[in-house]
Amino acid sequence: MLKIAIEHHPQYWCGNFKAMACPCSVLVETDDRALADDVINAVAQVAWRIEQKFSRYRKDNIIHRINHAQGQPVVLDDETARLIDFAAQLFDMSDGLFDISSGVLRKLWTFDGSDRLPAQQQIDALLPAIGWQKVQWQNPYLQIPSAMQIDLGGIGKEYAVDRSVQLARAMTNASVLVNFGGDLACSVARRNNESWSVGRLVTGQDQPSGIFHLKNGAIATSGDANRYLLKNGVRYSHILNPKTGWPIRNAPHTISVAAATCTEAGMLSTLALLQGAKAETFLKLQQVDYWLD
Repeated sequence: MLKIAIEHHPQYWCGNFKAMACPCSVLVETDDRALADDVINAVAQVAWRIEQKFSRYRKDNIIHRINHAQGQPVVLDDETARLIDFAAQLFDMSDGLFDISSGVLRKLWTFDGSDRLPAQQQIDALLPAIGWQKVQWQNPYLQIPSAMQIDLGGIGKEYAVDRSVQLARAMTNASVLVNFGGDLACSVARRNNESWSVGRLVTGQDQPSGIFHLKNGAIATSGDANRYLLKNGVRYSHILNPKTGWPIRNAPHTISVAAATCTEAGMLSTLALLQGAKAETFLKLQQVDYWLD
């Protein structure tokens, strides 16, 4: 059963639950327990709904229908179509490095901290099933080759954060901070112009290495702090290059970006990570606040 733990802190209520394979928290700056309960429960329902609808691990959602359509076109609803449009935009912006069809590589790569690397022969066998350019997309019809699969995990969590903040803003004028696995955004400024303080987790550390102070907007983080492989002293990030089938090389371990929305911040942090050694050069051109490790 899905559970939410709610506790009171000075000046705010905090709700904690799990969704999208990560810890999630909702902070509501109010003394009104009933209001806090309503907002926290509503946000959790948003997270669970989006997870159920777009998880590649389920057999009862739109992603499963797309991935098992055997090459036939699938009619998409408006919400799914918007995410597909966004994914197509990211594919173009990244010169093909952000590719939601690269999810098939997860059959070979399990980023559990072990030293198990797939063989090159196994990777080569999957590469022909990757490539968004092979997809036919004419809203609302999506048609992918029978051997291909899509995975919206690279954009789903940030989208869920933004939808949650949008809902919280409609429910209350109180400041609400939504934090899904380190991707976070707040609805409005706190009382007295105070900021929300959130610990920043980086690679190889169980405790926060620093603190984000967020007054408005959003921050998203990409990297291998929690998902990686380690062999012969080499750390392999879970961010894969769809053209080679191997993890991106020479990139910072962790990139955090601040932006107006979590979707925008996540887009920039992920695109930067895909640049490898040129990540910081890319971020400087975007003229945004960012943090690297």
